[in-house]
Amino acid sequence: MDAHNRGRAEEIDPADQWVLNPQTGDYELRLDHSAAESPGPYRGEDHFPGDGSESDGSPGRVPAQRSRTRGPGTEPAAGRRGRKQPRSRRRKILLWTGGVMAFVTLAGSAGAYALYQKFNGNLATVDVGSAGSKTVAHADSPLNILIIGTDKRTGKGNEGYGDKGSTGHADTNILFHVSADRTNATALSIPRDLITDVPDCTTKQPDGSEKVIPGTDGIRFNVSLGQEGRDPGCTMRTVEKITGLPVDHFMMVDFNAVKTLSTAVGGVEVCLAKPVDDADSHLRLPAGRSTVEGEQALAFVRTRHSFGNESDLDRIKIQQQFIGSMIRRMKSDDTLTDPRKLFKLADAATKALTVDSGIGSIKKLTSLARELGKIDTKNITFVTLPVVDNPAEPTPVTVVVDQQKAPQLFGLMRSDTSLTEVKAQERAARTKRDAALTGTRSKPADIEVTVQNGGDRTGAAGTTVSWLQDQQGVTGASNGSNAPAKAEKTTLAYVPAQADQARALADIMGLPATALKEGKPAAGGARAMVLTLGADYEGAGVPLTGPRKAPEDIQKASADKAVCAK
Repeated sequence: MDAHNRGRAEEIDPADQWVLNPQTGDYELRLDHSAAESPGPYRGEDHFPGDGSESDGSPGRVPAQRSRTRGPGTEPAAGRRGRKQPRSRRRKILLWTGGVMAFVTLAGSAGAYALYQKFNGNLATVDVGSAGSKTVAHADSPLNILIIGTDKRTGKGNEGYGDKGSTGHADTNILFHVSADRTNATALSIPRDLITDVPDCTTKQPDGSEKVIPGTDGIRFNVSLGQEGRDPGCTMRTVEKITGLPVDHFMMVDFNAVKTLSTAVGGVEVCLAKPVDDADSHLRLPAGRSTVEGEQALAFVRTRHSFGNESDLDRIKIQQQFIGSMIRRMKSDDTLTDPRKLFKLADAATKALTVDSGIGSIKKLTSLARELGKIDTKNITFVTLPVVDNPAEPTPVTVVVDQQKAPQLFGLMRSDTSLTEVKAQERAARTKRDAALTGTRSKPADIEVTVQNGGDRTGAAGTTVSWLQDQQGVTGASNGSNAPAKAEKTTLAYVPAQADQARALADIMGLPATALKEGKPAAGGARAMVLTLGADYEGAGVPLTGPRKAPEDIQKASADKAVCAK
């Protein structure tokens, strides 16, 4: 409830509506009660019923409702017993905006965030230094939150899943990128079996000292956490090295989260294209739609051998389906209008959650939830990092980053392009470019261009030539190797007779009008255009003028649509 509404005689503070029922042990919402029968559950952010902060110091008693100053002619509390307050729309809005902000994301083993002002003491935090220092409420800058689901076998009932003594790995990982204007989000799944370089990282030790964990090249992504003493900050830095995107915060959970959260919301609906009876995960479900919770929900997100080609990439699809369904469940009226369900959900989520110290309080998480709550589910896109089989393995069981498709996707995320609205944004960018690059365009097959590398990306010229030839039809592209000198900006040099080709290549490459440099013909007539890739060049297919299009054939799904697992 807003602060300026506190203390008004005609309105009861929603914070005082939650009352402990001694028969059930749960807190329940009461909207029509007197002061005598409705003790207020808490006073302020960090004082709650049953946490030892009661007025008489007794841990077993809930304190009386906070007193309010009464003006002349105001009825005493007892006189209001028979006067029921209407459950108006305004009252409901005040209740939910004042008492509850929740957004849940589960990943792999699980990943989640759900918010409620009672649960500050539930949160576990890790100090990851400057990586977790960003303020979340800046609506003029993007947010990147890494959600980590570990495979650590802690908690009741999890001992039987194998690898009992493990310190836990980064088993399932989602980089949740929120646009600066909060209109869209991209949830990028990073495969645990990705071979990558884990950089050096500084970790905080129990005694407060710092220790640098040396980096390791060419290892699986999942060992960026837990192994060699690495903490979630090491995983954050590994993601930054892969994507080029700064990671602002992390949220981490283990197996218990998917069980407790799916139960708290009353189950999560999933869909199967065929019946499943998996001997490894013990998942048994019929074809069609089912609602899963608890152990069955965990079995669903852990199942790999019953879907697709039984790879971890197919398991990621299953997890994304589960996450999307959970988000829809969280935002449904069935959840938002059920105070008891919200209470249990927030309790389960905060107990399951470990976060960086930058968001390690309910106040900060509530601020984050407000930002995330602005995003329509139709504009939340789940996508998997583009990868290819590891060429270093005769029979590949691991993967490496697809160096053509991945940079395009990273570029779209950096430009805050919604993957659900790429075509509209592509048209807008093209219209702006067309205004500057007036004139006709040549066909791709008629373009002749020499590509030189003046930037810092090794092999950029060769990669770009391959992309132009194989994917764009520019068969006249050739590799000019390194440029004579380093270049800050990408440029395209051409002569007047090549203006049509230059405009066409600018469209293909996503070059701004300022990148085109018209010159005089060399002796002997026209020569091939020269495209010099500068330090601003981020990869083949990554435009310099804003969004163009998403890479083709990437694995993606929208949070607002249910998809049946195959």
